[in-house]
Amino acid sequence: MSLAQVHYTSSAPGDEGATGGRFTAVGPGVSGALLAEIEPLVRYELPGGVPDRPSDGELRSLPQAFGYFALSDGSRLVARSAPVRDTGGGSGPGVRFHAHAVHLPPGVPLPGDRLPVEAWRSPHWVAVTPGGAIPDPLTLPPGPAAVSEGLDDFAVSRGPWLAAVLADLRRASDAETAGGRPVALVERQCADVARWLGLASVTLPRESAERLTFTTYTRRPGSSTARVVGVGPEDAAAARAAGLRVHACAGQAPAGGTDDVWAATAARVWRSRSPQLFREARELPGEPFAAGPLAVTALCAGITLGPDGRAAAAGWASERPYALDAKRTGQLVEAIASPGVDDRTGLEFDAAGRLFGALEGRCPASVTAPLAAMLVTEAVRGGNGSLELPRPDAFAGPEGAAVAQRLGPEILTELGDTVGSRSVARTVQLLRVARLLGVDGTESLPGAVDRLAPALLTEASAAHEGLPGFAPALLELLDEQFEVRTALLGALDRIAPEDPGAVARFLERVRLPFTGTQALPHLRMCAEAPGAMATLGGDRKAAWHRVLRAAGLSPFAEPLVLRTAVGLVWEDRAPTVAEARLLLDAATSDSHRVAGTWARLVDAALGASGGSSASSADEAAELAHDLLRGFPEEMGGRERAGLLLLDLVRELRAGAPEPGWSERVRTLCAQAEPVEPALREQAYAALVERLLAPDRPGAELYDFVHGEDAGLIAAYDRTARTETVRTRLRTQPAYAADCFTVWTAHPHAGRAWPPVAAALLDDVLRPAVRGMSAEAVAEVEATVGRTGSSGRADAFRAWNRTSALGRLGRRIAGRVRRG
Repeated sequence: MSLAQVHYTSSAPGDEGATGGRFTAVGPGVSGALLAEIEPLVRYELPGGVPDRPSDGELRSLPQAFGYFALSDGSRLVARSAPVRDTGGGSGPGVRFHAHAVHLPPGVPLPGDRLPVEAWRSPHWVAVTPGGAIPDPLTLPPGPAAVSEGLDDFAVSRGPWLAAVLADLRRASDAETAGGRPVALVERQCADVARWLGLASVTLPRESAERLTFTTYTRRPGSSTARVVGVGPEDAAAARAAGLRVHACAGQAPAGGTDDVWAATAARVWRSRSPQLFREARELPGEPFAAGPLAVTALCAGITLGPDGRAAAAGWASERPYALDAKRTGQLVEAIASPGVDDRTGLEFDAAGRLFGALEGRCPASVTAPLAAMLVTEAVRGGNGSLELPRPDAFAGPEGAAVAQRLGPEILTELGDTVGSRSVARTVQLLRVARLLGVDGTESLPGAVDRLAPALLTEASAAHEGLPGFAPALLELLDEQFEVRTALLGALDRIAPEDPGAVARFLERVRLPFTGTQALPHLRMCAEAPGAMATLGGDRKAAWHRVLRAAGLSPFAEPLVLRTAVGLVWEDRAPTVAEARLLLDAATSDSHRVAGTWARLVDAALGASGGSSASSADEAAELAHDLLRGFPEEMGGRERAGLLLLDLVRELRAGAPEPGWSERVRTLCAQAEPVEPALREQAYAALVERLLAPDRPGAELYDFVHGEDAGLIAAYDRTARTETVRTRLRTQPAYAADCFTVWTAHPHAGRAWPPVAAALLDDVLRPAVRGMSAEAVAEVEATVGRTGSSGRADAFRAWNRTSALGRLGRRIAGRVRRG
C-alpha cells in the first residue's frame, strides 16, 4: 500500500514568528487533528553559534532531526527535519528547515518489515516540497541498511558507555515502564545518536525495538515525547534539569558500570564484534532480557565474560540442561571452569555447582570433570562451605588422582591445625572433600572432631532459632562417613556433662543419628530431656527419673550421668530441699563428689533456708547436716559457714549444741557474708528462742547480753513480744519470775540491751503480771527471792507496787472525772 507523506517548511527568514512554519503538502488520510499533533514533532531549532550565512560545508554539518514517534490514535510517524539554505533573500541567517514525514496507520509495518532507524540514510528523503509524487523514503533497497555499517567500530569506540546506555535503552523500550524517565544521548553528531539506535535495533528483541520512539536531535529535551532523544553538549544541562537519564557520550568516560548483567554481557558481545550472537541467543528459551541465554551464547563463542555473566550462564544452563547440544555444553563447561579465571565469586560458584548437579549423569564424566575439579578446588582453597559437592564417581580416572594429589596435603594440614579458628561449615566441607578425593585423614580426624564438637554448640547457639546453616551438610557428612559419625557423637557425649542444656537445645534443632552400638549415655539423656520436661510439666522429680533412665547406666557405675541429669532438669535453678534429698539419696557421696553435683545440693540447702514454713526450714537444716558430714573436704568459705549456721539452727531447736551459741552465730554469719537475709533471720530466731527458754544456761544469756549485737537483741525483742511468750508469762509464774530476773539483771550491759530490757518489763511483763491472781503474783515474788536474793525480791515488790499504784491512781482519777 502507499503511505501518506507530509511536508512542512519553516517560515521565511525575518517573518513574524520565524520559528513557525506551515504544511506544504499533506497526503491522503492525515486529518487536521493529526497535523496539529505532528507539527511540534517536526519543528527544528538550529544549534547555537550558526553563522549568518553558512558555507555549504557548514550547512551540511548542521544536525538533522530524524525521529520515530507514536501518535495518539495508534499510528506512527517517521520524519526527518533538515536545515536548508534559504534562497529567497532577506537579512536572516540564511537557513530554513524542511520536514519530510511518512505516516504509518495503526498496525501497518514499514515496507520490507524494516525498523524505523534503518531509514536514517534513505536516499528518498527530500529537502523541498515536491511538485508531484516521490518515492516512499521508507522503501529501502534490499540488504543491510546504511545505518548498520560500521556499528562494530562505533560500539568499540563507545565501550565505556556501552553497558549503561544499553541498559537504559532496554528500560526505555519496556512497555510496562513507558511512564519512566526518557533517555538523553549527548553526542556531537546526530549521526552517532542514530548509530546508538542502530545498536539498540540489533541488540533488543524486535518488539522492544519497535516500541523505542526516538529523535536524533532536539533543543528541547524536556518537552519531547520520544523515549530516546539526542542532544548536543550545549543542551546536556537542560536534559538533566528536565529529569532525563543523561549519558554524556561526547565527554569524559564514566567511572562506574552497571549492575544490569544482560546489558554488561551485550556490551561485551559488541566489543567482540559479534552482533550475530544476539540472534542466536534469542533462539534459546528464556525471558527476552534474561542474561543467561546471551551469556551462554557468548561463552560458547569464546567471548570472555565477568563473574556475573558466567554465573548467569551457569544458572540458566542448570535449569535447562537439555537446551544445549553436546558441543555447546562442552564449550560452556570449558569456559566456566577455565583455569585462567581468577575473579570468581560465591554466586558464580553456587551457580556452577547447580550446573554440575544438572549435568551429572546427563553428560560423560570427561565433560563434567573440569567443573567438578573447579568446585572441589574452590571448596578447599576458597572456603565456600555452601557448595554442592560432586559424587565420588565424578573423579574416576586420572582427573581425580591429579586433584587429590594437588589438594590432599592442603586438606590434611588444615584439618590438623588445632590453633586457628575454623567454622563448622569449613570443617565439614574439608572432611567431605577428603573422603571424596580418597585422602586418608585417619591421623587428623580425632583432633578435627574434638574442635568440631564444641563449635557445633557455639554456632548453633549464635543462630538462635531454626535449623543452623551448617546442619544439612553436617547430616550428609554423618550419613556418608561412619567413622566421623562415631567420633563426633563420642566427642559430643564427652562434653555434654559440662553444658548439657546447650547440647539438649542443639539436639532439639539438629536430629543427630543415634543408631548403632555406641552407649552415648549423656547424648541420650540430652535428647530425652526436652520431651520429658514438656510432657511432665513442673514435676522435676519425674523428669529426673525419666532422663536418668535414658542414660542406660547407673550413677554408681558412671557418676557423670548425675551431673548431666542435674544440668538438664535444674539447668537454671537450684533444686528444692526435697529434690536435693532425692539427688543425695540417688547415689553415694563419692559419686556426687566425682560428678560435682554436691555443689547443687549446697545451693539447695542455702537457697531453701528461708522457707515460708517451719518444716521446710527444718528440712534445709537436716540437709545441711548431712552435706557437712558427707562432703567435709569439698566445701569451704561462705558456703561451709552457711551450712554450719543451718546445722547450728538444727542443734538449737532439737539438741544440745556446744556452748558459745551467740558467739558462734555471730562468727558464722560473718564468715557467710554476704549471708542470705532469710538464713540470718532463721539463725537469730533459733538462738533467741533458746535464750527465752526457761532451761537456757546462764552463761549463754550473759554472752548474748554483753555481745552488743544489735541485730540479735532486736530479734530477741521481737520474739519476746510474740503471743507464745506472753501466754507463758501469764500462765507460768516461775517463767515470769525468770524473765524479771533476766530483764533486770544487766542494767549496765552496753547500750543496746538496757532500753530493750526496760521496754520488755513495761510492755510485756507488766501486762502479764497485772492479769495474774494474787496467789500467782505471790508465787512470782517468792520465786524471784528464791532464785535471786532478798534484794531482788524487794526490787520485784517495788516494781509491782509501782504498777499497782499506777492502777490505783488511774482508778481515782477516773472517779474524779466522772464526779
